[in-house]
Amino acid sequence: MPHWFETWMGGRYVRSKSRNGFVSLISTISISGIAIAVAVLIVVLSVVNGFERELRERLLAMSAHATIEDPYGALVDWQGQIRNAISNDRVDGAAPYVDGQALLISGTQLSGAEVRGIDPLMEADVSGIAAVVTDGDLSGLQPGSFNIVLGNELARALQAQVGDKVTVTLADGIVTPAGVVPRSRRFTVSGIYRVGMFEFDRRLAFINLNDAQRLYRFGTGVSGIRLAVTDIYAAPQIVREVALSGGVGVLVSDWTRRHVNFFRSIQITKSILFVILLMVVAVAAFNIVSTLVMVVKDKQSDIAILRTVGASPGSILKIFVVQGSIIGVLGTLAGLLLGVLLTLNLESIVAFMESAFGIKFLAADVYFISDLPAELRWPDVARICSIALVLALLSTIYPAWRGARTMPAEALRYE
Repeated sequence: MPHWFETWMGGRYVRSKSRNGFVSLISTISISGIAIAVAVLIVVLSVVNGFERELRERLLAMSAHATIEDPYGALVDWQGQIRNAISNDRVDGAAPYVDGQALLISGTQLSGAEVRGIDPLMEADVSGIAAVVTDGDLSGLQPGSFNIVLGNELARALQAQVGDKVTVTLADGIVTPAGVVPRSRRFTVSGIYRVGMFEFDRRLAFINLNDAQRLYRFGTGVSGIRLAVTDIYAAPQIVREVALSGGVGVLVSDWTRRHVNFFRSIQITKSILFVILLMVVAVAAFNIVSTLVMVVKDKQSDIAILRTVGASPGSILKIFVVQGSIIGVLGTLAGLLLGVLLTLNLESIVAFMESAFGIKFLAADVYFISDLPAELRWPDVARICSIALVLALLSTIYPAWRGARTMPAEALRYE
């Protein structure tokens, strides 16, 4: 028989109906099962990728790629350190900062927060805080203005808006005859930002660098300098180069050290989810076994007739392998299309469901971000589809082998 015969017959068996239509039904179910499993795996891994991307971008928008600090608390020659850092070809920018803890009070509301002093012009070289200010302007942080920019969650907790007064109180007090009195200073809210991460929006406020030096009694020193580098994945090596070239003993850190647990947990979660959901794909693929077993049982007389007109056992085996492979390919392609469409429109779908049902899928104080991101990575898609096709092909072997062993005389005995 010609070589195309097996392919033609396998395709006919996928489309044909049995006497009661049951075989055709389970073929459709098998295709649907593989499609749903592949689509779910694509969507879930894309969401995990989106979480990783958003965490990295939002963390780096508020945290510098690397920092250099003085081991004794105050970096005095920070201007020289900045000049030294900028001289490195792999450093894009450097900016000083002053960090401290404070209690913020607005009316009857109060909240603890980290207060960071920055130079608005220099800060633009190392972070994206200016781009996430939603109300007011970062340029309002002028020396001596005693203005403050709050995160939206912190502003909500303090019930403060742009133009309101906020009292910043420090634990480091002033000794008076009446005892220790906490040092306080009133600031005017000049801006509110939203980065979309509860860790920042709820716990971080910005003031001018000079105001922070006066508030925390740093004199002309700063807590350290923040660096932006050309390659974020080489930040540990770059910051060490800058520190060594400075010629003084300093403490260095980078984003991979400060947030390594976030990204490590995401990678572990992604691997676990991939293995678990791969079991769903395997179950869907092995449904092909039951489908082909039913087809072999239903087509006993057809197999017998083909054998009597010259079809070899190998041809019969190929027919059912082709049928199972077609089911696997159709299911995988349908799952690929469905998964890609869902991933590309996931944020819109989630926003619609949240609006329609009045629910919130992600609590910002639990999941760090309040949006449901998704990033489609084609290497992941190719790996998922390849595994689905391999599992589907393996699932055809046993039923096809059983069909090839059918004896014509036995099959036609009661026909």
